[in-house]
Amino acid sequence: MLESARRMIGRIRGQLAEATDQVALIDVGGVAYEVEVPSGARAALPPVGGAVTLHTHFLVRDDAQQLYGFASRLERDLFRALMRIPGVGPKLALAVISTFDPQELAAAAAAGDVARLTRIPGVGRKTAERMLIDLKDRLADFEIKASPGVTTRPNAATEEAERALLALGYRPGEAAKLIAAIDGDAPASPSAIVREALRRAGRPA
Repeated sequence: MLESARRMIGRIRGQLAEATDQVALIDVGGVAYEVEVPSGARAALPPVGGAVTLHTHFLVRDDAQQLYGFASRLERDLFRALMRIPGVGPKLALAVISTFDPQELAAAAAAGDVARLTRIPGVGRKTAERMLIDLKDRLADFEIKASPGVTTRPNAATEEAERALLALGYRPGEAAKLIAAIDGDAPASPSAIVREALRRAGRPA
């Protein structure tokens, strides 16, 4: 019964009535649905009043019913796959989708990059290790190709520079790509790496 209810709402289309950092209020024929969204879907939302379509996951529990919305079917299916991992609930699965796009997640899983996954809010080392084991098999089902240039050389300078970029508001995948772009001739100091990464990104250091 719960399984059929969970899949009862697979997509929602309407007008955006309101949006916060995590919730989109979508008006469908006069009924407004609260939909929790990851950062990627939030960034893709139109201005208030605009038409919006989201692929959804309807979660039914004894104490609540919650609708989650995603910009693509792939993101929604990955969310479902993540929730099948022991110890990963909807909040953590949403944090994973918000932190990494599918290609970045595939790259981290392929590389066994535990450290990168621990940068997801709420993910410790043990959880990251368990997620990587499960993700390697589950992501293969989606035939996702890892984005090139997501990993960087593992040294203290680039790791510190990446942490600095994260503090400036970059997502882990974005920070890694910026550093990977200069990895071949990266300066030795973390501050110099950050300045060069910001320069190439067109952002003042």
